[in-house]
Amino acid sequence: RQMCIRDRMKRGARDHPLGIMDKLRNLRISKKRAPVERHYAVIKRVFNSGHVLVTTVPRVNVKIIFTAFGFNLYQLFTLRKQGIV
Repeated sequence: RQMCIRDRMKRGARDHPLGIMDKLRNLRISKKRAPVERHYAVIKRVFNSGHVLVTTVPRVNVKIIFTAFGFNLYQLFTLRKQGIV
């Protein structure tokens, strides 16, 4: 099932803490998001690509292609170090 607008996490407010059902709902949403968000975190942290400083769309495309290629190599070396590949 695809995530949609209804799958936003609930937030508590001052003097209105989250109920147990909302906490369980947030846990389900975070378990679904976690496998994907790791890749974005690595790209942001290791490759410093959280913010692109180039100005034109073709240059951004080239920068993202090289970042993705570097991430794939990084992932390959990580898997090789763990003995999976």
